[in-house]
Amino acid sequence: MVTTSRYLEAPRRLRAFVRAHESSLVILAALIGTIGGLAVAAMSAAVEVLHVLLFNLEMGDRLSSQFRIEPLRALLVPSFGGLLLGAAFLLLQRVRPAREIDPIEANALHGGRMSFRGSVIVALQTVWSSGVGASVGLEAGYTQLASGLAASLGRGFHLRRADQRLMVGCGAAAAIAGAFGAPLAGAFYAFELVIGGYTPASLTPVGVAAVAGYFVAHAFTVLSLGVGVGPVGDVLGRDLAIAALLGVLAALVGIGIMRGVALCETLLSKTRLWPPLRPALGGLCIGLLALLTPQVMSSGHGALHFAGFVSIPLGVVATMFILKAIASVISLGSGFRGGLFFATLFMGALGGHLFAAGFDTIWPGLDLSPNVYAIIGMSALSASVVGGPLTMSFIALESTGNLWLTTAVLLAVIISTQITRELFGYSFATWRLHLRGETIRSAADIGWIRDLTVRSLMRQDVATVNANTPIQQFREQFPLGSKSQVVAIDASGRYVGLALVADAHAPDTEAGKGLIDILHYRDVVLHPAMNIQEAIAVFDAAEAESLAVVDTDGEHRPIGLLTEAHAMRRYAEESEQRRREVIGDI
Repeated sequence: MVTTSRYLEAPRRLRAFVRAHESSLVILAALIGTIGGLAVAAMSAAVEVLHVLLFNLEMGDRLSSQFRIEPLRALLVPSFGGLLLGAAFLLLQRVRPAREIDPIEANALHGGRMSFRGSVIVALQTVWSSGVGASVGLEAGYTQLASGLAASLGRGFHLRRADQRLMVGCGAAAAIAGAFGAPLAGAFYAFELVIGGYTPASLTPVGVAAVAGYFVAHAFTVLSLGVGVGPVGDVLGRDLAIAALLGVLAALVGIGIMRGVALCETLLSKTRLWPPLRPALGGLCIGLLALLTPQVMSSGHGALHFAGFVSIPLGVVATMFILKAIASVISLGSGFRGGLFFATLFMGALGGHLFAAGFDTIWPGLDLSPNVYAIIGMSALSASVVGGPLTMSFIALESTGNLWLTTAVLLAVIISTQITRELFGYSFATWRLHLRGETIRSAADIGWIRDLTVRSLMRQDVATVNANTPIQQFREQFPLGSKSQVVAIDASGRYVGLALVADAHAPDTEAGKGLIDILHYRDVVLHPAMNIQEAIAVFDAAEAESLAVVDTDGEHRPIGLLTEAHAMRRYAEESEQRRREVIGDI
């Protein structure tokens, strides 16, 4: 390896070979899958060690499968753990003020570029959050670390933008496949949520990474989805209609959970608490809930391993469902790191069991299988919150092996995701980005649009004239054919309007008038930081062919000129280039 920058780079000949041969990407994907599987195993082991040390458990025991936790530990460990995490956040803000980006944002806006150091930091924060008992999933940390490593590897080989994004997807696929023991689910998680699309050419590297991640993680510990729902009965035609209703309810609950996290963040921010005290307060609340039912702690893997949870009394199941939802909202809203993937699987399984029992009460004689509806419920709720209907369908298939049940699951998740998109418009990941001011709703590559700014498109050789110039003098200074338009400014150089040379030379324009009387677009301008989509929208609204570009420092001085024709041409060229890249992948 040679170093020509602050990043490690592969030798030039090796980089050229990888860029020239598509099969080389498969080898890189296998390497990424291996690394991803190791990352999953290492993070899982670290959390288990923290649980053993902090909660006095035996090795192999799961925190959320305990019948009882020592009250003092239940209260103090999440509280002080949150305080330390908050203090670490405060320190990192001074050392690294830039916000870390996740794989979805990286692929949507940054061409697959992620910070390796930032990904390690996020992974460690996630391990600590889950280790001290916060109700968060490790899956966010798994994908962050595996995708961050994949992005660094791709950067070292100077991969093309499309290939770099593909490698980030391979990292996520390996992480999810290893975490859930589900290679198909891992691959489609990458396609649906991280890459933002599927092509036949991308199937091989993503599939290889998912399988490699599964086997490597499986070699260290017997990982599985852990939904111990027992044998599944027959799925009948009526179950399809009932599953559709469950999909509707799951969407509403999923939207409520996502709204709840945002509301919790807002309420805590209004309290003006010292930032490290926010996760400490959240940890205390989680500890109090854990005194009622320990299943609210950590991600819930242990609770889903909880033998025969579908035979637990319904009152206990309902309590677990409500308290787990509250704990997840408080954990994420107060600042703990992690995700909602496994938490929503757990809540969905509990909710599906409650739904089946409730439906049997309303309509006696149906004798619905709680096992079947636990699977449908977990998939539908996760699809609403996380997104990825096919991902959730494959999780159901790989955890049960039942194709007929998967058909009912697919119907429920389709309805759940569609209602969520219509009523809410976001998954949990893109909702968090929306709250930070981003507008992305998927991992589809729109970063090139943001890179194509007005500053990069405008002409800087702008002709200017004083707005108070008489028409006759303007005609002499700018004869027909010399310019199409001239930017009019005042005595201090501020933008006043756009003068069209043809208008000034029109026969019905009186020579004695001042130029200011014929100026156009006096209140419509472009700014250099606008992207091309924003600029085109301004052109459409103003029905303009040309607009001036003015600075944003408050002086309102013209710095360039952009025509609609040039903007549309460049947009078409870039769109065609992206289309050719996709076709090339096929």
